[in-house]
Amino acid sequence: MRYTILLTLCLLYGVFLKGQVNLDSLYTLWQDKTLPDSIRSNAYADYIWDGYLFSQPDSAFLLAEELVDFGLNKPFPRAQFAGYTLQGVSWENRSDYQKTLLYYSRALDIAKKMGHPAALAIAYNNVGSIYHDMADYPKALDHYIKSLEFNESGKTGVTLSNIGGIYSEQGNYSKALEYFKRSLKFNQQKGYQSEEAVVLSKIGNIYRHQKDYRKSLDYYTQSLKIYDQLGHQIGIANTYLNIGLIYEMQEAHPMALDYQQKSLRIYEQIGEKNGVAASLNNIGDIYRKQGVYDKALDHCQRAYEISLSIKSLLRKRAGCLCLYNTYKGMGNNNQALYYLEMLKSVEDSLDTKAPTEELQQMEFQEVSRLIQEAHEEDIRQEEKTRNIVLVAGAFFLLLAGGFYFRWRYVQKSKASLQIEKDRSENLLHNILPGEIAQELKDKGKAAARDFDMVSILFTDFKSFTEQSAKLSAAELVNEINHCFEAFDGIIEKYGIEKIKTIGDAYMAAGGLPAPSDHSVENTVMAALEMQEFIVARGKKKREKGHPLFEMRVGIHTGPVVAGIVGVKKYQYDIWGDTVNTASRMESSGEVGKVNISQTTYELLKDNPNFTFESRGKIEAKGKGNMDMYFVSKT
Repeated sequence: MRYTILLTLCLLYGVFLKGQVNLDSLYTLWQDKTLPDSIRSNAYADYIWDGYLFSQPDSAFLLAEELVDFGLNKPFPRAQFAGYTLQGVSWENRSDYQKTLLYYSRALDIAKKMGHPAALAIAYNNVGSIYHDMADYPKALDHYIKSLEFNESGKTGVTLSNIGGIYSEQGNYSKALEYFKRSLKFNQQKGYQSEEAVVLSKIGNIYRHQKDYRKSLDYYTQSLKIYDQLGHQIGIANTYLNIGLIYEMQEAHPMALDYQQKSLRIYEQIGEKNGVAASLNNIGDIYRKQGVYDKALDHCQRAYEISLSIKSLLRKRAGCLCLYNTYKGMGNNNQALYYLEMLKSVEDSLDTKAPTEELQQMEFQEVSRLIQEAHEEDIRQEEKTRNIVLVAGAFFLLLAGGFYFRWRYVQKSKASLQIEKDRSENLLHNILPGEIAQELKDKGKAAARDFDMVSILFTDFKSFTEQSAKLSAAELVNEINHCFEAFDGIIEKYGIEKIKTIGDAYMAAGGLPAPSDHSVENTVMAALEMQEFIVARGKKKREKGHPLFEMRVGIHTGPVVAGIVGVKKYQYDIWGDTVNTASRMESSGEVGKVNISQTTYELLKDNPNFTFESRGKIEAKGKGNMDMYFVSKT
């Protein structure tokens, strides 16, 4: 949370010290009408904050409403300001940014009427923090800058930290560190432990992004120690989440999962939906990397649904990315493409052009202020002309820097858009053959076509059910995926088109969508290389005493019809008796061999690259007796 903690409210209200009084004492002070109104309202604000705000947000909201009414009846603007601020925090805890913004804006209106610098600094920072969470960076920066202007010291730890956060999200880590460390120094000098812990975590985040895991973990540990002392549940959960990310980046998945699950439990207990979504996304990513796709999909989907309910673009972007990566890992290219397109749409909404321009404006304002302070004595002694030159020089220097960074941003944006376009193109071409994909993009549909000479290849693992029972779900999926990835590379090498996988079966075709004089030969070469891969892998598995798969391969050549099935989830498929016959070639074959039909043999019998072994007539289910041949390389 980026809102200002109650310590800053105490600065506004006066010299009342909260100390370590319990809730009953605070409530007693509130009820004592002989005390000054400022003491009573301050005590009641403490009572709401300590007793209800994080544990019972609904009750906190109603009590804060009573504090607002107290200020209206007196009238007492400071009570109204405290009440609206607490109501805003209550909604922020539930990640309802629109309602949070409504109450923080009301508090800002009261602060403007009061004309109190500290109140204005708090209110502007709070409103800016919500625009920040809503990814409206220009408005966030505008309010942060105003918060700095109204603060009496010219600096606040919270606002400096928030500005550093925007730099961090823009990838400018050196500048982000500069602001975070200024904020840390300020909070340590003032003794603001809660805000010190927040900034320590943010510095840890920077080092994590830079892959300096030792420094990152050191800052997280310092932060967690303070949060534990304060009993700050959100801070503890946030830090657990961050530590989990460090272990995930180092591929220590069990440790990463343990910390993410710890953070999720706390977020769920306190109803922090934004944190729940973040933890779910991270857990989904860990399961995906472990190959446990069912659990990964469940966690990513829950995170995505929460992002929609809290209307957070940042969380929605993370949810889309999580789902895209999971579906891609599962081989569900249609769903992967859907979430890739959704991800691009969300990122288009998170336009970074305006934030970059605002960052330059903010930098100009702050640097100009620092120049003025540093040369204040010189200004009194030197001539006016020299001062104008100094200010003008600083202005044009910053202006030039602004144009440079804007140019860099435009170049990066173009590159980013091109990357996303390439990703979409690659995904579409992974789903459909190149010619079919292009026809679909150009015309919105792709017509079915007849092919006279296509070689259909089928593979299947022998005793798959028995062997799979010896493996865990994750091991089974990883093993099949490893084999099929190798097959994908082999058929690409020989120009063969992958049609689909059906469980443990793999289907490919040579001679479509572009017929070729060498398609029959290439299909057989690909089949032989697939068998060589499985035999070699089986040998390694056997030496280690691990379960292994043995494979049959069958090929038949003949006419087929090929085209796209359906209008929603596209799939390129083929039909015809040739497909059925090729399937019978596979089921009638033997492990370690490539079994071909009479038709395929007739097309290749004079090819010097192959040797054939006649098997005579073999009974094929539904086909009767058929001539079959084993083929091998010469």
